Amino acid sequence: MQKLKGIPASPGVVMGKVFFLDKEEFEIKKRRIREDMVSKNISRFQEALAKTEEEIKEIRTQVAKRLGEEEAYIFDAHLLILKDSYLIKKVTQGVKEKLINVEYAFFQVMETLRETFGSMEDSYLKGRAADIKDVGRRVLRNLLGKERETLATLEEEVIVVAHDLSPSDTVSMHKEKVIGFATDMGSKTSHTAIMARALEIPAVVGLKNITQKTQAIDTLIVDGSHGLVIINPDKETLKRYKKDKESFEIFEHELVKLRDLPAQTLDGHRVILAANIEVPDEVKYVKEHGGEGIGLYRTEFLHLGRSDLPSVDEQFEAYKEVARELAPHPVIIRTLDLGGDKFLSYLNLAPEMNPFLGLRAIRLCLADIPLFKDQLRAILKASTYGNLKIMYPMISGAEEVKKANQILEEVEEEFKKKGIPFNKDLEVGAMIEIPSAALTCESIAKEVDFFSIGTNDLIQYALAVDRVNENIAYLYQPLHPAVLSLLKRIIDGAHKAGIWVGICGEMAGEPLFAPLLLGLGLDEFSMSPIVIPEVKKVIRSLTLKEAKELSRKALKLSTAQEIEALLKEMVGKIMPEVTT
Repeated sequence: MQKLKGIPASPGVVMGKVFFLDKEEFEIKKRRIREDMVSKNISRFQEALAKTEEEIKEIRTQVAKRLGEEEAYIFDAHLLILKDSYLIKKVTQGVKEKLINVEYAFFQVMETLRETFGSMEDSYLKGRAADIKDVGRRVLRNLLGKERETLATLEEEVIVVAHDLSPSDTVSMHKEKVIGFATDMGSKTSHTAIMARALEIPAVVGLKNITQKTQAIDTLIVDGSHGLVIINPDKETLKRYKKDKESFEIFEHELVKLRDLPAQTLDGHRVILAANIEVPDEVKYVKEHGGEGIGLYRTEFLHLGRSDLPSVDEQFEAYKEVARELAPHPVIIRTLDLGGDKFLSYLNLAPEMNPFLGLRAIRLCLADIPLFKDQLRAILKASTYGNLKIMYPMISGAEEVKKANQILEEVEEEFKKKGIPFNKDLEVGAMIEIPSAALTCESIAKEVDFFSIGTNDLIQYALAVDRVNENIAYLYQPLHPAVLSLLKRIIDGAHKAGIWVGICGEMAGEPLFAPLLLGLGLDEFSMSPIVIPEVKKVIRSLTLKEAKELSRKALKLSTAQEIEALLKEMVGKIMPEVTT
C-alpha cells in the first residue's frame, strides 16, 4: 500500500481499477524542405487547422447538450487559439523563412506559448498552458494523420490515471464508467478540475508521479476531498474508505439543505459568503452552492488568446452578464492584474528581473491610463445592471488609491457630460495583499468603501516565501502568528474607519480557518463556489462568542502548528470530515 498526496480538484471518494490514458508524446523531427515544398506545407497546415476546428466545434456541441452552455465556453477559448493571427503568422514565417517542415514550425511556436503560460505564477493563467497543449496535440495529430484513443468507449468502471488530462479528454468521460481520475499535473483552477466538478467526478491532480507509481493491474482509492490517492489499499483501509464514501454522500446531501440558509452563527451574527470566479459562466456554480455574490471577479480572461485589446463593449458585456445574473447580490470586479511575466508581447512590456514585484496590477493601470480607463468605462456602463463594486489590486499605500480614484472620477465626469447612465454610488475597495498596505491600512481606509484581503500574496510577501517553490513550500504557513497579527490589524483598521472587510484569498475557503476568521471580525468570506456549503456549516454551528474566544487564544500562541491544533479541536467537533 502506498499513499500519494496531491491537490483536491473535485470532492468525493471512489475505489476502482486503473486505466492509463496514453501520454501521447509526439516525436517531431526538424526537416529541411525545398522552396517548392513551402506552399504544400502551408496548405497542409491550413487543412489541419480546419479539421481541428471541426473537431472542437463537435466537442463543443456535445458539451453544450450534456452539461449546458456554461461548460462549453472552454472550447470557445480553444477555437480562439486556432484562429490566433500571431500563431498562424509565426508558423507560416517559420516554413517560408527557415525552410523547415510545418510540423516542426508549429510545434516550436506552440511550445513557446505553452512554456510562457506554464511559467506564470497566477494559477488561472498557468492553467491555460493545458489548453494550448490540448489544441497543439489536436493539430499535430491531424498534420501527422494519427488517431487517439478516447475515454468514450470504456466498457467498465475505471479510475483514469494520466500525466495530464485535456478538457476534451474530460468531457468524453461517461460518469457511469469513469468514476474518478488522478493526474501528475494540474491545479484547482485548471479547466480539467472545473470539468471534473461539473461532472461530479472525484479527482486529485498535481500528484507529480502517479503515472510512474501505478500499474494497470493496481486498485486505487481516490479521495478528492483531501487530495489523497492510495495505491493497492489493504483490506482494513478499503473497508474504512467504503465507510468514508457512505459518510461523504450523506454529508453532501446534508450540505445541500444549507444552500438557501444564511451564514449566521448560533447567536445571530451574520456574515456574507461570496465566491471567486474567473469567467462569467461560473455564475452557475455560485448559485448552485448558495453564494451571496462575487467577492472576486478576475477580469484577465478577457485578454487571453488574442492579439488586440478587448473593446469597452466586450468588457461591458462580460460584466453586465454577471451583474444581472446575481442581482441584487454584489459583484466585486478586480481591476486588471496584468503585467510582469504576463502578456509581454501583448503589452510591449520590458522583461523584468522580478516580475511579481514589478510593473503589474494597479501599477500597470496607473502607468497605462488609456487601458485603465477603458476597463473603468466598461464597469461604469455595466453598473446599472446590478450591484457592481470596483476593487484595486496590489495597493501598497494610500497614494495609489487616490490616483486610481482620481482617474475613476475623470471617467465619471465623462459619462455625466455624455449623459451615459451609471451607478453614482458605486463602492470602491482596495485589495490588501502587501505588508506595507497592511501596516498603513488606516490611511488607505479613508479612501475606500471596503477592504478585501488577498491572503495568498500577503502570506508570501510577509514570510518571504515563494508559494510555487516546492523546496520551501513548508514555510508557506497561513496560520503563522505574523500573518494572524496582520489580519487582525487590517480588520481592526477597517472597522475603526467604518468600512467592511473581506478575504478573497484561499484562507477564506478553508473550513478549518472559518472560526478563527470569524472571531477576528471578518465580514465577508469569498472562495471557490464548491466549498461555500462547508464553510457555511461551520459558521452556523458555533457562536460568535466562541469564535472570538478562539481567536484570542490563537493570537497568544507562538507557532502555526499550535494554532492549527487549536482549530482542529474546535472544528473537529462540528465537522470531523474537515479535520480527518
